[in-house]
Amino acid sequence: HFEILRHDITFPLYVEVDEIYNLACPASPIHYQYDPVQTTKTSVHGAINMLGLAKRINAKIMQASTSEVYGDPQIHPQTEKYWGHVNPIGSRACYDEGKRCAETLFFDYRRQHNLRIKVARIFNTYGSRMHPNDGRVVSNFIVQALQNQPITVYGDGSQTRSFCYVDDLIEGFIRLMNTPDDFTGPVNLGNPGEFTILELAEKVIAMTHSSSQIEFKPLPGDDPKQRQPDISLAQQALNWTVKVKLEQGLEKTIAYFRQLLKTKHEHAA
Repeated sequence: HFEILRHDITFPLYVEVDEIYNLACPASPIHYQYDPVQTTKTSVHGAINMLGLAKRINAKIMQASTSEVYGDPQIHPQTEKYWGHVNPIGSRACYDEGKRCAETLFFDYRRQHNLRIKVARIFNTYGSRMHPNDGRVVSNFIVQALQNQPITVYGDGSQTRSFCYVDDLIEGFIRLMNTPDDFTGPVNLGNPGEFTILELAEKVIAMTHSSSQIEFKPLPGDDPKQRQPDISLAQQALNWTVKVKLEQGLEKTIAYFRQLLKTKHEHAA
């Protein structure tokens, strides 16, 4: 009973469903900055269209928001009560502000139309089946390391990220969707274990037995220096916590990319 439709959510959609998970938006800087106007439209027009759909058919709807709503945070770790520190005119704003506006729309639809909404703020997530040219740090490092290419670290590598394995995240989504209607979020979903980018690069090199060298490049504009979720709310309201440790998740992800590169190489040959 599975059906797939290709649809651009910046246009209205007419389907009959019980629940909507709105995950639409490129999430990697190189992808969302490629067409920033379309990125904002996806977040804002997309949210309006999906909320309109949910209202018409009385469906429950979840918004995949992002830790980027916190911008370059001035408090650490970030709790859901923090309003963020975002540059509204920077090169990342199409994504950050698009997602912030989508949250506004979700809560206004709740207040105005009593819609059943859920908002998850997702922190860095990785795992098998990521696109090799995704442009995100975990896939970049693994693909570079497996090919013994230089590993690109921006700045001095002291900026931190918290990496959540995809299986844990999906479990969080489902638990959030199944909470009572009076629980809307926003709720942080991510791994509270914090690592510097340099530590991640060294770990990937060690785990892939790579001969890659680390290459330092200038830090892009508005790149957050620290990123770590406070997941107390998720633990308490969803009984959710991270089960997959970074090493285990990286092992699975490395195995996936190793196979992918091998197949690609065979096809090329």
